[in-house]
Amino acid sequence: MRLILAPMEGLADVHMRRLITAQGGFDWSVSEFVRVVDQLYPARVFYNMCPELRNGGRTDSGTPVRVQLLGSEPEAMAANAVRAVALGSFGIDINFGCPSRTVNRRKGGAVMLQEPESLYRVVSAVRAAVPAEVVVSAKMRLGFDDTSLMLDNAAAIETAGATELTVHARTRRQGYAPPAHWHELARIREHIRIPLIANGDICSVDDYHRCVAAAGTIDVMLGRGAVRMPSLARQIRDNTPVEAPWASIEPLLHDFWCQLSAVLSPRDRIGRLRQWVNYLRQRHPEAEVLWQQIRQETDVQKLEGVL
Repeated sequence: MRLILAPMEGLADVHMRRLITAQGGFDWSVSEFVRVVDQLYPARVFYNMCPELRNGGRTDSGTPVRVQLLGSEPEAMAANAVRAVALGSFGIDINFGCPSRTVNRRKGGAVMLQEPESLYRVVSAVRAAVPAEVVVSAKMRLGFDDTSLMLDNAAAIETAGATELTVHARTRRQGYAPPAHWHELARIREHIRIPLIANGDICSVDDYHRCVAAAGTIDVMLGRGAVRMPSLARQIRDNTPVEAPWASIEPLLHDFWCQLSAVLSPRDRIGRLRQWVNYLRQRHPEAEVLWQQIRQETDVQKLEGVL
């Protein structure tokens, strides 16, 4: 069993990664993506997106972090992969799954799933550029509009030399609408030889077991489920499907606020706190009460008093 914290643009930044991985259970985490166009970025770009690189490529609790790159230009992707590894990244992850219309219009993310050969070129270039012992993983969806190229895309990524493949069990068209189609992952698993990591709608220990039964892989990537329940990875690893009490969440909220206070403006940290509480209220009735108290609060001191 391998449990990975997913990259979630605008949500799982360094602060959330630090907090969630500290709860235990994760084998590694993936950073938010570095958008690669046609140039080699300076080190500061990588440090900004993945500050853990200044800490040996690990979170404060010791969880390794893998830099994720998003782009369609093979040479530029390869050059930036080399730099990320030199700075201390725990391997390279390539994003072929982002459903953002802005990203897709610029030939990045899930739009590339319409051309398996483009996946092959990018993965092949990155694989050839970094040392053989460095993990090169990729993340994709079941397809863009449908699943007609699903197996071709997975095969292209494997043939290009990827070490492992993560698949979000929806197409780009399906976005994040439930349900995740875990049964489709079983077809991919039978079609490739590299390890398959399942992703999508794994929000409880029961979800994990149902996903494993449908997909045929015990390795999963946890995303929004871990944001709603920070101890989810540990619960899965220990097979203890007991909901963590709200009393265990409250200190995390305080720690999160303190982290944000050191680096963000009052407006930005209030926004980030609301964002997380909005996710927590989907699993914790107590978070709904807190949400009603802070949803329109703009005074930092009053909000701190609530916390």
